[in-house]
Amino acid sequence: MIAPVLPTYNRADLAFVSGEGSWLLAENGRRYLDLGAGIAVNALGHAHPALVETLTEQAKKLWHVSNLYRIPEQERLAAMLVDRTFADTVFFTNSGTEAAELAIKMARKYWSAKGDPDRIQIIAFEGAFHGRSTGAIAAAGSEKLTKGFGPLMPGFTQLAWGDHDALRAAVTDRTAAVIIEPIQGEGGIRTLPDACLKGLRDLCDATGALLIFDEVQCGMGRTGKLFAHEWAGVTPDIMMVAKGIGGGFPLGAVLATEAAAAGMVAGTHGSTYGGNPLGCALGAKVVEIVSDDAFLDAVRAKGAQFRQGLEGLVANHPTVFEAVRGEGLILGLKCVKPNTDVVKAAYAQDLLTVPAADNVIRLLPALNIPEADIAEALARLDRAATALGRAA
Repeated sequence: MIAPVLPTYNRADLAFVSGEGSWLLAENGRRYLDLGAGIAVNALGHAHPALVETLTEQAKKLWHVSNLYRIPEQERLAAMLVDRTFADTVFFTNSGTEAAELAIKMARKYWSAKGDPDRIQIIAFEGAFHGRSTGAIAAAGSEKLTKGFGPLMPGFTQLAWGDHDALRAAVTDRTAAVIIEPIQGEGGIRTLPDACLKGLRDLCDATGALLIFDEVQCGMGRTGKLFAHEWAGVTPDIMMVAKGIGGGFPLGAVLATEAAAAGMVAGTHGSTYGGNPLGCALGAKVVEIVSDDAFLDAVRAKGAQFRQGLEGLVANHPTVFEAVRGEGLILGLKCVKPNTDVVKAAYAQDLLTVPAADNVIRLLPALNIPEADIAEALARLDRAATALGRAA
């Protein structure tokens, strides 16, 4: 018989009852060091005092009213994001998947509003993950995501990661947009070099195509800047944000320039829950904390500490680990052993990591993880690798 919860996940036999900072307490009483942070969602860890206070205070006042009315908390968060980014306007969603849907619609509506409704082709990349809606899986195009769900939304082309010749050939004056993650998360913590992001911006400028950045996983301070594309000194026309922006509360957003959003007039898009007072109050607190220069400096320092330790693990366990990937606190270990075995070995050390494609485990701790917890995480990973090495 089917379970009451639809069995679409291969879940670990772990259940947690409470959390604090980078630690989770399981129902069996064991404490786990969390290097997954809800897959980059709990940007400030579990039960952060400022978020608990913000949630409690807002919950006493107003949770939901719908977008039929002005929402001051939404307006405040939108202004904060506009002030700190390339964007002129923001639409709030509940998730990254919803952000992907709007980004696709916005790009196509842009051309329709300009009198070219047939300019719908969107270029995406192998290994991408933009969510699990029909539009998002059509963009990513992988068999794992799309098998059995056809017919897919038309108008997407996937290119091999890093194939510059194919990219130059594919992006023409008939391309509506290019969508890319500056750092692929699900795809195995693959970082697009700054020079490639700059070249992509130049190519889009030359052809008129809109440039969409998916920063759902790599954004919100994870690389040591508020958004990963800032390292390259380029900006997109449209950007998808989610995960860390709510600090654990379901919240996403699409940020855009005024030009890119020109077609999105009243009635062209909506969301029942998106931008509700409760979510936006929390989002504003997260943005306030994470965008602080001193906080981002600390993320960069902790990322350097973590990476140095991981490089040592690779050197000491060459039969288990192959290489370190990523930037800041969006890091990955390319494994020699099956990554699922590494994840399970880490469970045995009361340590949580996240598997990804290309035989990688992701390390996505809270951005405010203490240095002592990083050292403890490295020690537990070392023990897990030692156990795997002995098993061989």
